[in-house]
Amino acid sequence: MDASLLANISGDWLEALQADWKRDPGSVPAEWSAFFSGFEFASECPPVFSELNEKHALKQSGVQSLIYRYRSIGHLLACTDPLSPCLLQHPLLDLANFDLDYNDLDTMFSCRRYMKPKATLREILAVMNETYCHEIGIEFMHIQDPIERQWLIDKMEPDRNLSNHSVPEKLHVLEKLHQAALFESYLHRKFVGQKRFSLEGGEILVPLLDRIVRCCPKSGITDLVMGMSHRGRLNVLAHIFNKPYESIFAEFQDTLAFGFVGDGDVKYHKGHSSEIDLDGHPLHLTLAANPSHLEAVNAVVEGKCRARQDQYGVDGSSRVMPLLIHGDAAFAGQGSVMEVLNMSRLEGYGTGGTIHIVLNNQIGFTTAPRDSRSTRYATDVAMMLGCPIFHVQGEAPEAALHVAELAMEYRKVYRRDVVIELICYRRHGHNEGDEPSFTQPIMYKQISARPPVNRIYLDFLIGVGTIPADILSAVEKKVLQTLDSAFSKKPLEKKVGFSDKWQNISRVYSPEFVATGVSAETLLTLSRKLAELPPGFMPHRKVQGLIQKRFEAVLKGFGIDWGNAETLAYATLLNQGASVRISGQDSRRGTFNHRHCYVIDSNDERSYTPLKSVSMENASFDAWNSLLSEFGVLGFEYGYSLETPNSLTIWEAQFGDFANGAQVVIDQFIASGETKWNRASGLVMLLPHGYEGQGGEHSSARMERFLQLCAHGNMVLACPSSPAQIFHLLRRQMLQSFRKPLVVFTPKSLLRHPLCVSSVEDLTNGAFLPLIADAIEASVVRRVLFCCGKLYYELLEERDRLGITDTAIVRIEQLYPIDVRALTSMISGFPAGCRFIWVQEEPQNMGAWHHIHEHFEDMSIPVIYVGRPPDACPAVGSHKLHLEQQADVVNKAFSL
Repeated sequence: MDASLLANISGDWLEALQADWKRDPGSVPAEWSAFFSGFEFASECPPVFSELNEKHALKQSGVQSLIYRYRSIGHLLACTDPLSPCLLQHPLLDLANFDLDYNDLDTMFSCRRYMKPKATLREILAVMNETYCHEIGIEFMHIQDPIERQWLIDKMEPDRNLSNHSVPEKLHVLEKLHQAALFESYLHRKFVGQKRFSLEGGEILVPLLDRIVRCCPKSGITDLVMGMSHRGRLNVLAHIFNKPYESIFAEFQDTLAFGFVGDGDVKYHKGHSSEIDLDGHPLHLTLAANPSHLEAVNAVVEGKCRARQDQYGVDGSSRVMPLLIHGDAAFAGQGSVMEVLNMSRLEGYGTGGTIHIVLNNQIGFTTAPRDSRSTRYATDVAMMLGCPIFHVQGEAPEAALHVAELAMEYRKVYRRDVVIELICYRRHGHNEGDEPSFTQPIMYKQISARPPVNRIYLDFLIGVGTIPADILSAVEKKVLQTLDSAFSKKPLEKKVGFSDKWQNISRVYSPEFVATGVSAETLLTLSRKLAELPPGFMPHRKVQGLIQKRFEAVLKGFGIDWGNAETLAYATLLNQGASVRISGQDSRRGTFNHRHCYVIDSNDERSYTPLKSVSMENASFDAWNSLLSEFGVLGFEYGYSLETPNSLTIWEAQFGDFANGAQVVIDQFIASGETKWNRASGLVMLLPHGYEGQGGEHSSARMERFLQLCAHGNMVLACPSSPAQIFHLLRRQMLQSFRKPLVVFTPKSLLRHPLCVSSVEDLTNGAFLPLIADAIEASVVRRVLFCCGKLYYELLEERDRLGITDTAIVRIEQLYPIDVRALTSMISGFPAGCRFIWVQEEPQNMGAWHHIHEHFEDMSIPVIYVGRPPDACPAVGSHKLHLEQQADVVNKAFSL
């Protein structure tokens, strides 16, 4: 009955109606009869809360609080450290905190969901302790979604976080532990003194990974991409990826002819891939190559996974899973970890949940946890995600398997990250030649006294007695026989070159001419589509004007600015079936307000992407405003490019020198990934560069650093100076026969410079020009100014102002590899006695001067430097001083 109805009824009327009901219940409507019956029943009942009932209710409330407390902090009592005694009690879990005592142990209390409807406090404590305080500690009550929390409770408490394993499963676990332990001791004997970064002390990682792999078919996963550092890597390669022992042995024997490409890398940095069959379910395993820089590979793995997921389509995240293995000190200490964790739920970077395994050695090189982190757990940084964190005793393989299954199921259901910390130890020093007892004598005295985990598990199985001793011993014999057999074998020949989707891509840079022009008709058609907006869509009036202006420029055939040419490059590639992905801080609009590839409605903020309207069915366009990160996002896009040779993948820095924050990715992956690991990339980096008086941090993209990394045609460095050049350059990156990283020093002021425009004819004819010379009669030239970037326009304006006719200006548009043949031919066309001058905005110890000077020396041609003097900082902070310096550079170019 509606309560508002009662509020509007008079008391006299209600009493009269009740009197009628008492005389004859059938004389009033049915709903009133029910109302009066309930009222009479309630008035006849005795008080519910007697003193005894109230006391029990308070204790019942205490029990519920106790259960909640165990779920929240039970992990503090969990026996997860093999090197420390187990805690038996914690003051926050004392019964007195909940108005309970030992006299209540046999009192029955109501329970919910996790066990029978009622249980004694003794039974409840047993369930709580066994679930949360044994070999698995769980942090999950920080998860804000109550449905997720309850899902985990329902999965853990009914079976008390224990799994029953069959005899074949137990034997398989024993075999994996024997493989992990005996492989390490075998290497130690056969290759004395060689570094291998042993897994000893953390062998439990192998059965854990094995179980995750075996859970993949049930989870619908067809691709598992892993990243890990050097510790235990050889073990994982051998026993998870099935890399042949003989191939690993050959690397220890340093057989240079074995699969050697470029410079190569140490054996514990190399990547690997394999196809395995799991009862008819194929699974592709990938271990990404990585440098020694801990955690640097994480973002690369996420990018590789996202690329594969995008290629698979809508079910991509259910088919491709990233798995990252971390060290305890690195997980807590490296900022790149937080950057990658922060990507997990972002639309442009999420991968549907990553399994994180933290192999906790309880030491970082020689540094103890108390000196390397301010948190209780190495995994506390992951609390930011609100994901479950499992702490597992490093000598409890069956507990690890249980967590592996639970983590995989959680990831399947919720598409979120999961963290598993294996608390173990490192049996040797940082490497096998290091002496850890110099700095941790007590810890390593304990470790030396502990048997390896394969022996511990073997003794456990013998003690249980369900498996005959001869069967158990046969497992170890089989592993040893396999190792001995492989040691006498020759390794299989390794194929050199690219494979799979890369097999048609050349690995050699070529200065080949690549026709990148597009017909005027196609440009006009695409430009018209780009200018069309959905009915009723109202962008900002300035943006709408910009869109219309771009179309009109193509229609007229001239006045195409930088943003227009860049957009047309993407449009033509999309129209030819190539996908385009742009990522970076504010990349949709562009830092300098020039791109606007996503248009926003001024009324409701819905977005429209004009470039999607010109894409072929199999091509996609995405531009993502990234998280405020360089290291993580550039690593992600590099990983993405490794999987997409036929797509244009671009990372844009907000300002060019912001790439400093990603120097590890540039040095260790982009510049050297191919020569070390045979991994090519066509990644494009757009780095705004130019001196406009914005100070030391917003002027230089540090081209000298990139030039220093260049050798053997490993990268392409370009500084295009016109809209047509960026149009052809971006198209060339996709149409050429090879893939190399492309670093583009893009302009800022040129985006709106009245002279920096191109015509439709410039886009329809020719290609990207590595060198551009003046259209000036060579015979009258007495001075040749070489430059790059926006400085060309300043020199051009000054030459015109001075009325100088004997000076040619040559733009070096491709800084590396320089087209030496074209440069030599151009120089030979000038009269003898010409003075050749290199002009740059950057200080003499920066920019391209040393690179250019070296080339001129090789050609035995003297060249004069004009630019700022050497400096510790790229640019001055004073705008007035900047203008004076800039004018001085331009003046000197013509007054020498």
